Amino acid sequence: MIAETGLAALWLAAALALLQLLLAFAGLKGGKTELLAAVRPAAVAQGLLTAIAFALLITLFLRSDMSVLLVATNSHSMKPWLYKFAGTWGNHEGSMLLWVTVMGVAGAAVALFERALKRDAHMATLGGQAAISLGFYAFLLFSSNPFARIDPPPDGQGLNPLLQDPGLAFHPPTLYLGYVGLSVAFSFAIGALLTRQVDAAFARAMRPWVLAAWVLLTLGITAGSYWAYYELGWGGWWFWDPVENASLMPWLAATALLHSVTVLATRDALRAWTIMLAVIAFSMSMVGTFLVRSGILTSVHAFAVDPSRGSFILALLAIYIGGALALFGWRIGSVREGAPFELVSRETMLVANNLLLSVILGIVLIGTLYPLMTEAFGHKVSVGAPYFDRIAGPLALALMVVLAAGPLTRWRRDSASAVGKRLIVPALLLVVAAGALAILAWGRIGILPFLGLVIAIAVGAASIAPLWKRKLLRTPLFTWGMVIAHLGCAVSLAGMACDSAFTVEKLVAARPGDTIQTAGWTLRFVQIMPIAGDNWTALQADMQVDRGGAPVLIRPQSRFFASPPTTTSEAALLTRWNGQLYVVLGEEVEGGRWQMRIWWKPFVTFIWLGGIMIALGGALALVGRERRGWLLKWRARREAEA
Repeated sequence: MIAETGLAALWLAAALALLQLLLAFAGLKGGKTELLAAVRPAAVAQGLLTAIAFALLITLFLRSDMSVLLVATNSHSMKPWLYKFAGTWGNHEGSMLLWVTVMGVAGAAVALFERALKRDAHMATLGGQAAISLGFYAFLLFSSNPFARIDPPPDGQGLNPLLQDPGLAFHPPTLYLGYVGLSVAFSFAIGALLTRQVDAAFARAMRPWVLAAWVLLTLGITAGSYWAYYELGWGGWWFWDPVENASLMPWLAATALLHSVTVLATRDALRAWTIMLAVIAFSMSMVGTFLVRSGILTSVHAFAVDPSRGSFILALLAIYIGGALALFGWRIGSVREGAPFELVSRETMLVANNLLLSVILGIVLIGTLYPLMTEAFGHKVSVGAPYFDRIAGPLALALMVVLAAGPLTRWRRDSASAVGKRLIVPALLLVVAAGALAILAWGRIGILPFLGLVIAIAVGAASIAPLWKRKLLRTPLFTWGMVIAHLGCAVSLAGMACDSAFTVEKLVAARPGDTIQTAGWTLRFVQIMPIAGDNWTALQADMQVDRGGAPVLIRPQSRFFASPPTTTSEAALLTRWNGQLYVVLGEEVEGGRWQMRIWWKPFVTFIWLGGIMIALGGALALVGRERRGWLLKWRARREAEA
């Protein structure tokens, strides 16, 4: 009965979404307060029902109920409980139910806690959220039922071994939370256009959702990058895989939206920018959903499903995004122009930031979709790292320069000479770093890594400049958030540049007892032995490594999973303050030798440290803004009572 109860909860939630949409539409059109009063309870009940449905699906996976098709095809009774739990969303149907659940719970949160919007804009937002949810309910119920029953087999087929990792419990949920946060921002934008209330109050209401979505997307992408780095055994942190790009594109749009909505909330400018970016950000999450679930991609990350499901999502994308763009074109003429600003101002810097992010987004989108379009006409074209690095790379560096100058420029109006004076220290550091790097590494480093490293140093200095001459304990949390996030960008850029410029790779075939030298490291191959895990067996190489200190034992493995039959490489990582030693065990070759691939990757961990700092900065800004708003309301109430 668990599966039937979950399916019934989904049907009831879909019915409530339809009711919520009709109540909002009829109430707004007729000005009927009694109808609008029922919208909030419908949204809350819908969120509760989706949460119940998802909790029941988790229960089915934990119980290994093989009479449910989804469990039988994506789980196994001998799997560790963590992978049964996380395996709930490690498949197409389960991940879509997670998406719908988060969307329903987010809609309930908007209904319960949003008080900054005027009534009509609030109801229009909830109506928009219901309209989006309806399409995904239809997709689940008619095309991707997660509770379908079958005659139970002896045991399940198991989860893809590449997904049997703790990263599965963290990476997809954070991404989906971010995507759904963008759906809420999209609904806010639709509500504002319908009610013609595109103003600072609308932006202040939408900003927390954008900030939260952006933080979660940042964490999800950072975690996914590190997961692929250590799990796939390929030594890289970003492959420009189409599905990787599908998560990057919403993040780029959300970053531009975050800056734009902040300007609208604080300075009442960039109104049209904010609405358009809200539409684009959610559009990119829908494009990503289509790419992952259409069956047109072959990727470790993709859910290979039948094309009919892709057609369903493509139809939803056309309806939602086409309708939003049509509404934008119809109503944007009625949106009043925001507050003016001079050419040299922080607003201009943020416009430049948005333009560069939009161009990079366009480059990634074209590079991702172009091979798919050419293949449809019978021509296979590969677009990989050289395209993205050479075209998007220089624009990303220009974006970092704008990021350095923006916080040091005043709102509304400033002078170029004053901005130049504030940038003297970062500029001097850039020159010194460029000279030192040219002397030490001339001829051994490419132009893009060279520029990336020196710009990272300058951006790092510029990012902490807003704290100069401030009383640090009295500095607002959102200012600290901006500083930490921008400093995180510099740290990540430095890690990327160092990894690209200074990585040393060595491929060897060694016997137990052999000693390998590379990049100042000494690696002694001690032995190779079989071991067994919970649901896998492995060959494990014991290796003693040192670099002028006490030897450390590392153990790369080659694992075999029986259900489904798959061999994976488990890399051994040894982390030091200045980089990582990365060792992968390959196959046995003649003479009792074993292939091994060894990398020394200087400062590569800065990439993910920077990502965590960026997310932390966003979280501090979110807490700081909300805390400030709460204090202002509390003081206003106290003054009114006095």
